[in-house]
Amino acid sequence: MSKLANKSCIPCKGNIPGFDISEIHKYLKMVDGWKVESDESKIYYLIKEFNFKNFQESLNFVNKVSEIAEKEGHHPDIWFGWGYAKIKIFTHAIKGLHESDFVLAAKVDLVS
Repeated sequence: MSKLANKSCIPCKGNIPGFDISEIHKYLKMVDGWKVESDESKIYYLIKEFNFKNFQESLNFVNKVSEIAEKEGHHPDIWFGWGYAKIKIFTHAIKGLHESDFVLAAKVDLVS
């Protein structure tokens, strides 16, 4: 288990810069199977797809992720359907990535 999973997400009010690419890669090594991508505005985010045997397993996973998100006060974008769920994480207030994004990713991995 990643030691990040033992930390808590810290609310961000947007008064800090997002991680630069070297810091992102340092933290990326601490989570399993997550990818870093950027959108057309060059906003970096974490993304990972999870596979399941059926719709119910996907739904159960998404419900567990939503419980974690509420507890941590950090809410990812979630897509799901029959046999899959996709999670996208970034800090909206800074339009990028910071430690709490990786903490949430590590916590999500615990329920997959």
